[in-house]
Amino acid sequence: MKDEGTVELTVTGHAATITISNPPRRNALTPAMWRRLPDLLDTAAADPAVRALVLTGAGATFSAGADLTGVRDLVGADSPPTRAEESLAAFPKPTIARVRGHCVGGGCQLAVACDLRIVATDARFAVPPARLGIVYPGPATRRLLGLVGPSAAKWLLFTADQIDAGRAAAIGLVDEVVPAEELDAHVARLVDTIAERSQLSIAAAKETIDLAVAGRPSPEREAHWQSEMLRSGDVAEGAAAFLERRRANFSWRP
Repeated sequence: MKDEGTVELTVTGHAATITISNPPRRNALTPAMWRRLPDLLDTAAADPAVRALVLTGAGATFSAGADLTGVRDLVGADSPPTRAEESLAAFPKPTIARVRGHCVGGGCQLAVACDLRIVATDARFAVPPARLGIVYPGPATRRLLGLVGPSAAKWLLFTADQIDAGRAAAIGLVDEVVPAEELDAHVARLVDTIAERSQLSIAAAKETIDLAVAGRPSPEREAHWQSEMLRSGDVAEGAAAFLERRRANFSWRP
């Protein structure tokens, strides 16, 4: 089968953007696309200019999930979708899913693996393994559970039905819902805000929260971040900027 889908990485200023593109299939991800994602994430993580990553779909849809013409290559505990999801969840900088249209199946799996989900009013979500006889991977199930709680996670997995952006926000699946025409500008402002803040504070918060959610709190890593704070000078700069009513120029970098 000819593989026409692509995933592309672009870097503009402090934002890295990964775009899922397979328009004939509503940006469904083929096996090759899934396998490409970890490499792109590694490239973005290694770029010192990048302070946030945006994951999005080409055009007016995020992703209709996995391209099921290659379904045998897309299931299992060590499948390309699970490896891509784990790579995205482990990305060391803030990740934002920018969602329009359908965000279904593997697309929703990737969105849930991001730190934040900013969506348009036309966004639609579903977790459809029960329609296909697929056992949803453990990591994806646990991340969904962490976002929406046991009852909503079971409803999504038991029914495989779609929900709209309003209900997704109500159950905690997404963080913000904005008009479609404002989505790009809204996400750009969020990236700019993140880029202005202390990267030390953000890195420490992301790691500490992720370890706590995974049930693996680490006093050693918490002590590491406290030591980094004292060593970095960001506290002195932040206090000086506040007193002088100017923008802080934080110096810490990963």
